[in-house]
Amino acid sequence: MGIPRPVLLTTAVGAVAGALLLAPLPATAAPARDAQRPHPVRESGGPGTTAAASAAALQKTAGTVGTPAPPALRKDGGYPRRTVLDAPPENPADKAIKLGLAPYHSLAPRLNALQKLSDRVSVEVAGRSAAGHELYLVTVTAPESSHESREQERMRALIEDSPAAAAKDRRIKSSYKTPVFINNNIHGNEWEGTDAALKLIEELAKAKDGRTAGLLAKNRIYLNVTANPDGRIAGTRANGNGFDLNRDFITASQPESQAIRQIAVDKQPAVMLDLHGYVNGTLIEPTTPPHGENYEYDLFLKNSYANALGMEKAVNDLGYTPAKDGVQPPVIPFRDQQEGWDDWPPIFTPQYMAFQGAVASHTVEFPMRVNNNDYNNLPVEELRRRSAINTDIAGAVMRATLDYTLDHRTSVIADQIETFRRGVAGEAQRPVSEETVPGVPGIGPEDVYTTSFPRAYVIPAGDGQRSATAAARLVDHLVANDVRVERARAGFRLAGRSYPAGSYVVDMHQAKRGVANVILDEGRDISADVSTMYDISGWSLGLLWGASVDKVQKVSGGLHIPARPVQAASPTGAVTGQGDLRLRLDDPKELAALNSLLTQGVKVQRAADGSAIVPASAGRQAAVLADRYGVAFTATKEKGSGALARTRVAAAVTPGEQFALREMGFEVLPVSTATLNAGFDWSKADVLYVSSGLQYGALNPAARSALDGFLSGGAGVVTLGSTGAAFNTAAGLLAAKPVAGNGDANGVVRVTNAGGPITGGAPAHTFVYSPLWFTDLAPGVRVEQSYGTGSPLVSGHWRPKEDGTGGPSDAAGRASVVSGTSAKGGSVVLFGTEPLFRDHPKGLFSQVGRALLGASG
Repeated sequence: MGIPRPVLLTTAVGAVAGALLLAPLPATAAPARDAQRPHPVRESGGPGTTAAASAAALQKTAGTVGTPAPPALRKDGGYPRRTVLDAPPENPADKAIKLGLAPYHSLAPRLNALQKLSDRVSVEVAGRSAAGHELYLVTVTAPESSHESREQERMRALIEDSPAAAAKDRRIKSSYKTPVFINNNIHGNEWEGTDAALKLIEELAKAKDGRTAGLLAKNRIYLNVTANPDGRIAGTRANGNGFDLNRDFITASQPESQAIRQIAVDKQPAVMLDLHGYVNGTLIEPTTPPHGENYEYDLFLKNSYANALGMEKAVNDLGYTPAKDGVQPPVIPFRDQQEGWDDWPPIFTPQYMAFQGAVASHTVEFPMRVNNNDYNNLPVEELRRRSAINTDIAGAVMRATLDYTLDHRTSVIADQIETFRRGVAGEAQRPVSEETVPGVPGIGPEDVYTTSFPRAYVIPAGDGQRSATAAARLVDHLVANDVRVERARAGFRLAGRSYPAGSYVVDMHQAKRGVANVILDEGRDISADVSTMYDISGWSLGLLWGASVDKVQKVSGGLHIPARPVQAASPTGAVTGQGDLRLRLDDPKELAALNSLLTQGVKVQRAADGSAIVPASAGRQAAVLADRYGVAFTATKEKGSGALARTRVAAAVTPGEQFALREMGFEVLPVSTATLNAGFDWSKADVLYVSSGLQYGALNPAARSALDGFLSGGAGVVTLGSTGAAFNTAAGLLAAKPVAGNGDANGVVRVTNAGGPITGGAPAHTFVYSPLWFTDLAPGVRVEQSYGTGSPLVSGHWRPKEDGTGGPSDAAGRASVVSGTSAKGGSVVLFGTEPLFRDHPKGLFSQVGRALLGASG
């Protein structure tokens, strides 16, 4: 018998909660982990939604904007852990209302009522969204005393820290509560998981049958009620910052994804669902190849496939049909498709959860579309019919997953322990096969993706480190992802290299080696393995975040390094020496410090290599900024060759780029074809940056005249990608022919930097997404950076186009970044790369920052 179906509230508490607890029900359908081809079109706020529209909608609904760090979730005390939630003001514009679904403002009262209803229900605030809305984490479990909760925490820690001992621990086998995590509504206009979660919470709170009692005695069920309240309210895929949150792992730039990461670290889920829409029939992972090479895929596939079958049956048992309801049978990509829905990158929530110990984690896509054009064009009755079906299906897959977890509790826990045990022991992965994963049909060599983990990584201190600031950020990021990092107390030698005290060591014999390797490894070129990818295929923080990282493949004997574990990187900010000070501009934090000085009116000069020369009179401000940003100011005799000025950027860019620009301290004025046509005051801007949403030929005469006047005054332009290159050509700025590579290509590539103000000190790698290069350069056009010779792709997916052109060999040695002076007298820089992509490649940001500073002069 499965977990019982929902029973509506009839108690006095239910009467008090009344309509709130059982507010309008669901409806939805169509393709979505993004339900869109990722590469040929540059990102926006989401399918059918511009970043400007998303921001405008949220401006009417959001409170204080901010990105506070997520709170550490409570580990002390027993359950229930009740929190009286403050109800936001009623918002009749909430987009969920039209669908008969729960508006965000109704969630707090409903959850307050559910906590009163049952001692099985607890609520914590797991963080706040980009627009300031609270994120509600609900725990449903049998009551626990403080002693019992501490015992659960002891067992959870033992599973990760001493998995070999945990495998023999009788208390774990008999009493450990399996953590199950259900994440809802991470795409704001894929609503129904939230409403199904509320029904499930009520159902479990009230049920009196023995199976439910057993379920809650043996499991903790964690539900993130809405992972994206900003988008839920506004009806947008993205959050209040315009980010697709289901692309933000493993960068975690957004407060919502940081909160989910903290839940994963603190709760260590063994089973996980991420609920989406819309693909008809209901799509239930596991996926087609390629499979993430850094997790224990044999353990993962065994559980994920079996759970998928149970979810499929539960959906079919609801009785929806194509003829009667428009609902197609469920699809399990691993079984039913060849490729195109992969789990390769660690950017999706379920794939990230696998690196935190989940041995079954799934994206599930509801079938009935209710967002975008359907939301605007279909009758309300039809929308509500569809959303009701989706809510029903969401509830079915939740209950099926709880059934699977209860029925396979012992093996699920054992497989999580085994995942961590292999890491601690440094054992090789087990390639999937019909022998290693019995019961899963169709396993072939195309499903085998494994890696050889190195023995360690070293993030050097001293002269061997490109950027101490970047190294500290990387260390803090590793720690935030629950990777064990140690700092050497004395100098040491490892694999023939000498390292000074203060260097950081990541011993890869640890439970979370998968996430450590995902972050630090260079990755893999999988172009030959599959013809198409769902989203990005390369990411390497080790190559793209600006820090020097050494991979140590083998060590004879153990790692005998005098070191201590770190909870945070050591401070890196300093002011060294007297007199004028040099500030390297090789990191976004250094750009932020510079922009702060310029805002304060400090007269800063630019050095020949692109760094900044700060006058001795600003030593006190420099000391404050060194402490705030962890940057170093060092004494210099150089005087600089020109003044740097505060730069106001008119930016036609993606949300990720806009976020990165503001991270560097630039004042950003968002523009587009529409805003310029409506009239724009160019006196507010110093430089124009174009990568998305601005077409010179689509400007009306008045807008074009105003823009031409701005450019003729000597203002500079920075462009990026095909939209930026087209703008450059149409506006007649710089004579350089853009050549487009394969639009589906993306990844980490080798480059050669020319040095100087833009690429001086830049890393030897960059990121590309629909790459460009430039040919037929006019005299005076300078090549700032070129793609590496041979095959420049290090990791990712980059094939030639069908006609044989546009591949990495065509890009080899070609100019990837060029600069010059336009006929209108302003500085122009053209990027064929993606140095600000989704706020991810931190070590590349300074190239754009330096270009903007130079263009404004």
